[in-house]
Amino acid sequence: MYIAKVIGSVVSTQKTESMVGRKLLVIEPYVLAEDSLTRFYGTGRTLVAVDTVGAGENEFVLIVQGSSARMTPETKPLPVDATIIGIIDSVNVERKSIRLGEK
Repeated sequence: MYIAKVIGSVVSTQKTESMVGRKLLVIEPYVLAEDSLTRFYGTGRTLVAVDTVGAGENEFVLIVQGSSARMTPETKPLPVDATIIGIIDSVNVERKSIRLGEK
């Protein structure tokens, strides 16, 4: 699992039948700062993920990739490689609350 921020959405009117009605979001993975265990920051990469939890722009989410992305009841029959499986409320490392998205 990875932490990511929702930074946009994808609209595709022409797509394979199994993807009709699926919400696609653009996400940026975040990582824990190497110099400190007190903040996460964006990687600068982007992915498109299918949303299974109703996430919205600027929210931090949990994502899975690869074969794990097809292990939810909603995504089992879908040709997906990244799935949003949770919306993050807070992150704690070593009993400290971590800031998400600050430089």
